[in-house]
Amino acid sequence: MKEVRVIAPSMSLSEDDKNKILKTQEYFKNLGYSLTKGKYIFDKNKYFGCSSIEKRVEDLMNAFLDKNVEIILCADGGYNGNQILPYLDYDVIRKNPKIIIGYSDITALLLAIMKKTDLITYYGPMLSGFSSNNLYTLKYFEKILENKDFIISSSKEIVDYKKINDKIEKIVLKNDGMIAIQNGKSFGKIIGGNLCTINLLQGTEYMPDLNDCILFLEDDADDFGNDVFLLEFDRNLESLLQLPNCDIKGIVFGRFQVCSNMTIDKLKTIIKNKKKLKDIPIVCGADFGHTNPMFTIPLGAYCNLNIDNNNIEIKIEMRK
Repeated sequence: MKEVRVIAPSMSLSEDDKNKILKTQEYFKNLGYSLTKGKYIFDKNKYFGCSSIEKRVEDLMNAFLDKNVEIILCADGGYNGNQILPYLDYDVIRKNPKIIIGYSDITALLLAIMKKTDLITYYGPMLSGFSSNNLYTLKYFEKILENKDFIISSSKEIVDYKKINDKIEKIVLKNDGMIAIQNGKSFGKIIGGNLCTINLLQGTEYMPDLNDCILFLEDDADDFGNDVFLLEFDRNLESLLQLPNCDIKGIVFGRFQVCSNMTIDKLKTIIKNKKKLKDIPIVCGADFGHTNPMFTIPLGAYCNLNIDNNNIEIKIEMRK
């Protein structure tokens, strides 16, 4: 039977996550997959909240080597997924292509594999996303399984979290859709993920070339208060754009969390100050990032981006 293998290349899981595994298992069973678990997904170093580098590499490489495994599902994000990059056997990965999916800190792993093997990797839901049973999230993941071109539309509702009376409360908001920042048409290879994690790869052999690409970018505001996120996001974007191999053709920004305090006016100010972003199509509010739901982004595939005021078309082309 076809398998989905859950691994934890960044943060390990806890006992509280076992119910998510059961719900995810049921979802994939309905698609004709069994769900298996990496050996060390609950193993934790007392300082870093993850298993050792050796154990994480073992779980990942075993998943690529197992002929029954078709999908490698990264369990969660975190902070230290880039630790394992120098220890992976990219030749083995290239010869045993799988769908590998995750987001946030998993960005480093996805881009490294894409760069070193020329395979498409997938920026999309992890264990929490698949166990949520959100129809939008699951629909766009299943489009990836079909391996056909598709057009991205917006979800109807946004699920986010906000601190209310010192408690973290779930909030559900109406989704007004994507917003055009700059008009234009472009075509390019899809590169992207979590902005601050992408920047961890600068100067390494794992950093992809950003020439002729369309960037899909998001970032997590949970660790920042007041308007610190604005400053952090601006300098991280500036750092990326200063790379010598960066001639981008467009940007799709994911949705900013409520706690980010980001506004359209603030985002336009950031963009106005960056000469490399002049006269390229830019859109914000796309359904990916640290809110729900989210579509799955095939990194290394291609995108046709067409923005004419609020007539926005984002077409994903699955060819390499």
